[in-house]
Amino acid sequence: MDQARLVARRLPQAPGVYRFRDDNGRVLYIGRAVNLRRRVLSYWTHLGDRPRLARMVNRIARVEGVECDSEHEAAWLERNLLEHTKPRWNRTEGGQEVIGYIRFDAGPARPGLRFTHTITSGARHFGPYLGGLRIRQAISALHRVIPLQYTAEANGSLREFAELVGVSPSDREALTSAVCAVLDRDPAAVNAVRDELARRRDRASAALRFEFAGKLQDELAAFEWIVAEQKVSLLTADDADVFGWADGVMVGFGLRDGRVRTWSQHAMSERTARDRVAATPPAWQLFAQRNAELAARLLA
Repeated sequence: MDQARLVARRLPQAPGVYRFRDDNGRVLYIGRAVNLRRRVLSYWTHLGDRPRLARMVNRIARVEGVECDSEHEAAWLERNLLEHTKPRWNRTEGGQEVIGYIRFDAGPARPGLRFTHTITSGARHFGPYLGGLRIRQAISALHRVIPLQYTAEANGSLREFAELVGVSPSDREALTSAVCAVLDRDPAAVNAVRDELARRRDRASAALRFEFAGKLQDELAAFEWIVAEQKVSLLTADDADVFGWADGVMVGFGLRDGRVRTWSQHAMSERTARDRVAATPPAWQLFAQRNAELAARLLA
């Protein structure tokens, strides 16, 4: 146990997923963290009132970790792994967050973004995302900055709101391109929305409109959640085998039907690992190599 605690200090201070094993190599627990090092080290402190957790910690012989590119990616990876296999000390088979999508409607009657639990034919979708409230808040943020919903061909109050924000049906194509660029994670488009939300939040705060500023801050946080790097759960049903190697350790991830469902690591020579590493899709190579180096560091 003392050795495992020392190993935990080598984890990065970054989002990710961690895994505990016992002396026989059996997986005890899989969890996720905003800060891997801080979260894993917390298992060795203040456990006096948590006897069940203390019993698990006494069995930890090895600590493993995956560094993710965002908190959202870590949440998805934990969920996927737990849905595939649930270790003894995990209480549930995956995260509790709602899975959802953002549906883009381009029609002239009701253009805009909608939250949906499922994918329907005839419309473009973005996602998947975790957290129904976050998805809805992110949609609100996008509509606030890119008022696509007011480009509908309508009369009455909707037309009045369109005039207030300075848009008309003729702007629909440009606003459609703008919102899709954001949801496709185009860096310039994302930064433009982020900066505008922050500007409006700060302006509301300076005007002592603290409740509205708080609402904008929540929308900004939700926006950051959905535009963050996330590739362990995809909209398409892709399959891929992902491998990285470093200092005698090969780490592998299995992407099936668009979700990373397995995570493995084994001792292996560079020569044996070479072909599998070379066959890893380019989009995954940095992720795989970084986590192979992390695995080697934790085993050193």
